[in-house]
Amino acid sequence: MIKGLHHNAYRCRDSEETRQFYEGFLGLPLAHAFAIGETMTGDKANVLHSFYEMNDGSSLAFFEAPDRPFNFTKQHDFDLHIALEVTMNVLHDMFERGKAADIETRGIVDHGFIHSIYFRDPNGYVIELAAKIGTASDAITPAKARIALDHWQTAKV
Repeated sequence: MIKGLHHNAYRCRDSEETRQFYEGFLGLPLAHAFAIGETMTGDKANVLHSFYEMNDGSSLAFFEAPDRPFNFTKQHDFDLHIALEVTMNVLHDMFERGKAADIETRGIVDHGFIHSIYFRDPNGYVIELAAKIGTASDAITPAKARIALDHWQTAKV
């Protein structure tokens, strides 16, 4: 049985630049990092794997692999984004911090069950901070989700 998320891992351009954003700006502590010089299959590698821990014990992790080509592009929200839960007070504070730090900051968006703001990290990934709206989350059920999915499947072009 799956217990929960341990970590998600993404590529990064530069580990220190990434640390400045995730630890320095978002406040996620650098919890672990290790160099990988050889893979389990014996292939040579030149990689740093770093982990930024969240309050629930899960982490966002990054691989810096300068010898391996990777197309770093500004991701569109619909293609890839990382959403992290915060309180409404933190959402508003971080919105102001992002603007003050001259970090690409968008929002505040009311999605009906959460309010969200969006940043772009140094690697081009969209980071969403989401705050639940009181009891609006209680109106979301698996049955309603299934109805929306089924409707989408029959209506999409």
